[in-house]
Amino acid sequence: MQLTEQQLEYWSKNLRITAILLFIWFLVTFVTGYYSRELSFNFFGWPFSVWMGGQGALIVYCVIIWYYARYMNKLDIEHNVHEED
Repeated sequence: MQLTEQQLEYWSKNLRITAILLFIWFLVTFVTGYYSRELSFNFFGWPFSVWMGGQGALIVYCVIIWYYARYMNKLDIEHNVHEED
């Protein structure tokens, strides 16, 4: 089965946004944990690494999910593959 140019563009945009958001997830999850001793400045009265582990990462994860859903809805409409109401 040959993919059309529109399908290839849709898939390319989908992979690009997925890679960007996974990179942000990686930074929030692993990099802040790995460099937690160096990230010792206060943030909302807590050391940044403690706040990021307790609340900050969860906020970032929710923003990532919200942004991906919003972006994919717009992309689906743009490429006419959205679900009808």
